[in-house]
Amino acid sequence: MILEVAVIFLALLWVLSLWFFLNYSKRQREVAAQQAQGDALRDQRIKDLAKRLDDYQNGTVRMGEALHELRATVAPLPDKMLQLEQRDPNSLSFAQAARLVGMGASVDELTQSCGLTQAEAELMSKVHRAEQ
Repeated sequence: MILEVAVIFLALLWVLSLWFFLNYSKRQREVAAQQAQGDALRDQRIKDLAKRLDDYQNGTVRMGEALHELRATVAPLPDKMLQLEQRDPNSLSFAQAARLVGMGASVDELTQSCGLTQAEAELMSKVHRAEQ
């Protein structure tokens, strides 16, 4: 009788252990599946970020090249402006007169400050009014 109870007890213990083991294995598979899904999402996100980074780098390189070309184009402008100002002193007074007319200067003020004749000052004033 004791032997039969011990065998039944051991059988129950074995069934209980088997049940715990199967549940544990099932949970481990579920965790592994969730982890694999998370890993796949992470890998896709890394690929997306790498592509975005590559796009930003390419854009930065293109922008740098455009800035370099722009710098090459703009670099000689100060010298050219200086040459133009030194070449024709009268053109400077006309440029100054155009700015003054834009600020609302009268014909008399143009003749006094820019050294223009009365006719030139009137012409500058009329041209500026026609542009507005």
